[in-house]
Amino acid sequence: MKRHNYKNLKIWQIGIEIVDEVFKITDAFPKEEKFGLISQISRCSVSILSNIAEGSSRTEKSFYHFIDISLGSSFELETQLIIAFKRKYNTRAINNT
Repeated sequence: MKRHNYKNLKIWQIGIEIVDEVFKITDAFPKEEKFGLISQISRCSVSILSNIAEGSSRTEKSFYHFIDISLGSSFELETQLIIAFKRKYNTRAINNT
């Protein structure tokens, strides 16, 4: 059974950068969003990486399933960042292409 070293996966390395950027962005959000949008954004950005890491220890078929879950979390993250932009919590637009 093939196992992946998740730390060597480019997608995981990019995910680390995304999480770091997300935490910088949410630092500027209003404090009343601490248990709302900030929490949601933080959790789903971390979930992307966590699912890649967890899936890397599974079978190839199972790994693809975890990658698929990570993709769903990335869509969730994008949606939440669009909401934050529309609420003017974040001044950087999300590329919608």
